Amino acid sequence: MLDESALGTRTAKGDWRPRGFVGYAPMFVRPWRTTAVIRWAVGYPGYVFGYNLIYLAVAALAWWVATPAQAAMASLRPGWIAVLLVRNAVIIGAWYGLFHWRLYDRRTQADRCKYNRRWPAERSDRFTFGSQTRDNLFWTLASGLPIWTAWEAMMLWLAASGRTTWYSWSDHRWWFVMWLLIIPLWREVHFHVVHRLIHWPPLYRSVHSLHHRNTNPSPWSGLSMHPVEHVLYFSAVAIHLVIPSHPLHIVFTLVHLAMAPVPGHSGFEYVEIGANQSVATNGYAHYLHHKLFEVNYSDGTLPLDKWTGSHHDGSPEADAAMKERRRARAARTPTPVDD
Repeated sequence: MLDESALGTRTAKGDWRPRGFVGYAPMFVRPWRTTAVIRWAVGYPGYVFGYNLIYLAVAALAWWVATPAQAAMASLRPGWIAVLLVRNAVIIGAWYGLFHWRLYDRRTQADRCKYNRRWPAERSDRFTFGSQTRDNLFWTLASGLPIWTAWEAMMLWLAASGRTTWYSWSDHRWWFVMWLLIIPLWREVHFHVVHRLIHWPPLYRSVHSLHHRNTNPSPWSGLSMHPVEHVLYFSAVAIHLVIPSHPLHIVFTLVHLAMAPVPGHSGFEYVEIGANQSVATNGYAHYLHHKLFEVNYSDGTLPLDKWTGSHHDGSPEADAAMKERRRARAARTPTPVDD
């Protein structure tokens, strides 16, 4: 059982927050500490031997076991596309369902290390179906799943039919491995750009506000988005139209896009996996985005928010800086004058 008092503190309202502040990968921290960089890169849990390895393992299994042959994918036919749809539904159901079942249905660790003391709203007019979970399930399965599959079918068809290059492992071993290592970083850059775009007021009101209904996110919130946002979000895979890739890179990019939102929207900093074991979700930065709206637009490996002035590390100093930005913005906004 987690000792949450050793890992963080409770606010006066009863919400929990980690003891440390949100940071970035050690390679972007000065002074440079070589051991910290190595530990982050190849230690456990770290960049390679952490969630990225889980997503790669799922992608590899999906590619080798549940993806049609190249000859079948060379022509656009509903049969093989349906195989992708069913396979992707299994991935979503298993991954999202496991987190939700343990943390929210069974509540196996109660509210230990849960950021928000409240549980998701099961009766609220804010949501299309009057329930946060039902609303999230609908948008994930009715929009996210088919749009993920559509992007995948298009990209694999282009590769299988020779319209884009299908690189093999034997011809480009070093590039094959390096591209797998780079894809999560590319994903973060793409997500940051798209995320800032959909916070542009007209797009926010018509598109992204649907996702931000989840001020107290839970696992199924991760892919609960407007269809336009799903199209933009999964468009990260389009990089393979211009960068030489093997189809496994395509599948990995899309599996990463589909699975990575779950830990960040779980609502917990740690998830208990045994009597004395737990895994970190690294979700506090994104929780702060849902709570405060205008901070932490990216996932936190790269210091993109620091470079663009929107980083919030959870500290009182960051709160003060955010409030100062808001005051300055309000001061620049002209006050309407009655005639």
